[in-house]
Amino acid sequence: MPKIKLSQLPALKSKNYRLFFAGQGISLIGTWMTQLATVWLVYSLTNSALMLGVVGFTSQIPSFFLAPFGGVFVDRFSRYRTLIATQIMAMIQSLALAVLALTGVIQVWHIIALSLFQGFINALDAPARQAFVPELVERREDLANAIAINSTMINGARLIGPAVGGLIIARIGAAYCFLIDGLSYIAVIAALLAMTIKPWKVAVIAGNPLQQVKEGFVYAFSFPPIRAILLLSTLVSLMGLQNTILVPIFAEEILKGGAEALGFLMAASGVGALAGGIYLATRRTILGIGKLIAIAPAILGVGLIGFALSRFLPLSLFTMLFVGLGTILQIAASNTFLQTIVEEDKRGRLMSLYTMSFLGMIPVGNLLGGFLASRIGAPNTLIIDGIACIIGSIIFGRQLPGLRQLVMPLYEQKGIVKSLKSSR
Repeated sequence: MPKIKLSQLPALKSKNYRLFFAGQGISLIGTWMTQLATVWLVYSLTNSALMLGVVGFTSQIPSFFLAPFGGVFVDRFSRYRTLIATQIMAMIQSLALAVLALTGVIQVWHIIALSLFQGFINALDAPARQAFVPELVERREDLANAIAINSTMINGARLIGPAVGGLIIARIGAAYCFLIDGLSYIAVIAALLAMTIKPWKVAVIAGNPLQQVKEGFVYAFSFPPIRAILLLSTLVSLMGLQNTILVPIFAEEILKGGAEALGFLMAASGVGALAGGIYLATRRTILGIGKLIAIAPAILGVGLIGFALSRFLPLSLFTMLFVGLGTILQIAASNTFLQTIVEEDKRGRLMSLYTMSFLGMIPVGNLLGGFLASRIGAPNTLIIDGIACIIGSIIFGRQLPGLRQLVMPLYEQKGIVKSLKSSR
């Protein structure tokens, strides 16, 4: 792998972004450990694919209904203070899971209730986090790099967290994953408190919250490039990400590998995602990102079909590389594009709609995936998911030339094309 120079990562020159990077990097490892431990514990308690879907549904469904209102909140109030509050609440949630698991009294309904609580936190945290990133970099032209680095960080944690989590579950139990995750929030809270943030200017936005939500929807869906990306994200989240709750079935029943195999499968997906994140972080131009958004679901779809057909652990690990790569290219490239073109006073609301299309559709997909897997089996379910992603990729690719013509004038208006040309 080529050596990456600091000049290729200009966002890290900003002190606040370095603090954010360090704190989040530690905390996200714990988050991925908890995600792995949760699905493993649920499957161990119930041996039910449908119950995996139910837990996944409850953890994400608040984002579908509440994210637009979270976006309105984020556009009106301090994103910095909002994040401090959500991180404290998330720490309490993880420590509660740890206490219940360590004392041996945990039941599925406990997990469902606490997953629902985490979902409410995420409905506010996700748009706040997305909209906060531009405040962390000192130069606007470093924004795309900051978003790409953020995606790389998330997927570095996605590589380390499940691998370590799988080993911890196999050796001492899932409860310790929850405990480590709860303690890891100390790092991100400390990093936020160490930042020097400019005083928040209260935005004057006319209308009540419902009117502001409507304004955000009209803004997003009246511009075809934004609408197309939100719809593609919805499809990928609905169909392409069902694998996250079905992997335990493959690890335990199909590959006969147990918790360690589950950890390695999740880590393999993380390797692919990390490679995609590094590629995005070192790209020097926003131009051409539409092609990445178009091809990413096809990569994900091929990976899902290959994984569904595999009965050999090394081959399954190889196919999960493509699952991770396709997922991160679609998510991070779409995020970068939206953050680049959005009007500042609508950033929170647009990113809340992106959160709604991404995180908000995952619960519906989890429930659908769990139901289908209980009826037609997990392999057939993932084959259907893969085909849907490939079809979505083809449709978006055909729309791309027309969408590009609409976006280029906006790039010129914002000075992005000119600055890109001068940097070559």
